[in-house]
Amino acid sequence: MTFQFLRDIIEKKLKTLQPKTYTKEKHGIQLDAIDNHAFYVIQKLRQAGYEAYLVGGSIRDLLLQTTPKDFDISTSAKPEEIKKLFRGCILIGKRFRLAHIRFGKKVIEVSTFRSGDIENSTFIVRDNDWGSAEEDVLRRDFTINGLFYDPQKELLLDYVGGYLDSQKRILRTIGNPEIRFRQDPVRMIRLIKFRARFALNIDPAAEEALHKCKEDIIKSSQARILEELLRMLESGSSEPFFRYLSDYGLLYLLMPSLARYLTDKPEETFSLLKQVDKNPKGIQRPILMSCLVFPLFSERLHAQSQKEKNIHLGIITEEANHSIDAIFRPFFSIPRKMKGIMASLLASQFRFTPLSDKFKKRLRIPRDPSFPLSLEFFKLRAEISSHLFETYHLWHETHKKSPHHHRRR
Repeated sequence: MTFQFLRDIIEKKLKTLQPKTYTKEKHGIQLDAIDNHAFYVIQKLRQAGYEAYLVGGSIRDLLLQTTPKDFDISTSAKPEEIKKLFRGCILIGKRFRLAHIRFGKKVIEVSTFRSGDIENSTFIVRDNDWGSAEEDVLRRDFTINGLFYDPQKELLLDYVGGYLDSQKRILRTIGNPEIRFRQDPVRMIRLIKFRARFALNIDPAAEEALHKCKEDIIKSSQARILEELLRMLESGSSEPFFRYLSDYGLLYLLMPSLARYLTDKPEETFSLLKQVDKNPKGIQRPILMSCLVFPLFSERLHAQSQKEKNIHLGIITEEANHSIDAIFRPFFSIPRKMKGIMASLLASQFRFTPLSDKFKKRLRIPRDPSFPLSLEFFKLRAEISSHLFETYHLWHETHKKSPHHHRRR
């Protein structure tokens, strides 16, 4: 069966595909929940003669009664046409061309309707074939992410059954799940992500495909997966996310050392993640990443201290680097600056609580610019282990009085 023949079949289907529409009385989305700048972008695109809708995550979040982080727009306008309409617009991406429209610090992301062959399992390298609104919906990942919202008419447009799935709290792929996961294995990470964030049930066909396709995850860009992991560490749902990642076997493929460690001793890592989830806003990424490394690092260092005496901070920092590599390699490549901050942050934990009583001297605040992050991570640990809190308080007060603290401010 040729690609053109398949495409003809899809195009024939599309001509008869009509969306179900849901009015405000049914979908319940309040207009004042929609970002004003997103509304303005849609109006301006429509005034210029283009189709434009709110799409994806913001609509899903509103239906699941959570606050959207972003309001993305999909339109019939090409990226260059969008750029001509908006002064504060920049175009980004090669694999997936997007327009970013800036309003101060806020960015409204606008994508052009795309087409895609959802019946071909070939790995997607580029995704810039323009299409219609219907085609754009069909190439999206899950039904709950395949909804369009018209804020001017306050109508929800549903081509794929996403509204009913949102009400039933079901995660279902658009199209054959095995084919969709083979096309873009990062969709498996996203499946687990949405289950963790919203406590959704996974459609049995998608769950079966996840088990079949999980080995394909290592074909993906490590940068894309790392960004997904970082966003989940910032999401408030990192603890269930990493549990599911481990349960479904994806963690073993991406971070085998961490997966093995969590199988034997999951408590400390998950306790750190659970503490992070209580208030993830404002916690910087090196601290979040260190939550995944510290328990293994601490265990290895204490084992080393049983064999060697007088382990100084240089050796501890070296072991921190080895532990970071042990957790994230061979799949991930951590940026050098990030790794340096993490190693310093992890090593400093044994400045606060030395391995040996011989090293307990008066408190000295180092000139290390990452020291405040080290102290913040130590506070996170103290919130779990209350016996550390007195030590944290002493270091915190000493740091506040130090000349390094006032110079940084």
